[in-house]
Amino acid sequence: MIITKKQRRLRRAVKGRAHIRELDVARLTVHRTPRHIYAQVTDAAGGKVIATASTLQGTVKTGLKGTGNVDAARAVGRMIAERSKAAGVNRVAFDRSGFQFHGRVKALAEAAREAGLEF
Repeated sequence: MIITKKQRRLRRAVKGRAHIRELDVARLTVHRTPRHIYAQVTDAAGGKVIATASTLQGTVKTGLKGTGNVDAARAVGRMIAERSKAAGVNRVAFDRSGFQFHGRVKALAEAAREAGLEF
């Protein structure tokens, strides 16, 4: 049986999420596609979404050249940090969903940290 690239990524994601569940803190989840990047903060139990941000939203998209680049990821990182802090969440665990911590995923994480989110 041939294991696809997506299946390998999802396998890595399961391992990371198992560790995050042990921490019992809110989770900042990132998903990326070639065209967009999405982020959401869920509570520790995983049943409630606290904040969301993506390049599809008009407030994030304004002023960006494109939505699938590092600048867009930084904008999403700043926005998710602002929205989660407004909801009262300052500490999260970063869930990269099996994606490499490089490029757009790294830019989103660094922008969220600079905006005051702790992880």
